[in-house]
Amino acid sequence: MKSMRIISVKTIKDFWECREYRDAEQSLRAWFFEVKTEKWKSPHDVKKKYNNASVVGDNRVVFNICGNKYRLIVAVRYDLQIVFVRFVGTHNDYDKINAKII
Repeated sequence: MKSMRIISVKTIKDFWECREYRDAEQSLRAWFFEVKTEKWKSPHDVKKKYNNASVVGDNRVVFNICGNKYRLIVAVRYDLQIVFVRFVGTHNDYDKINAKII
């Protein structure tokens, strides 16, 4: 089974390149390099690795980034081993969206 493919890394990179969010770079890079080596088959596999992650429905997973300062939402296609980055932002930004459908 192949490892996870992450689409779109550009979304993550654009976030940390913003001057006020540069503190997120190390945590986001660590998340990226860890996840790309995974072989998740189900949300249970995600929770085994990231017990603080929240599975919120429609294969969406919310990760706490940088000591829970930021949120990262991904949609996972377990059958294809693809992680789609749907959102990265502050808690305030997160509170304005619906994580289940973004």
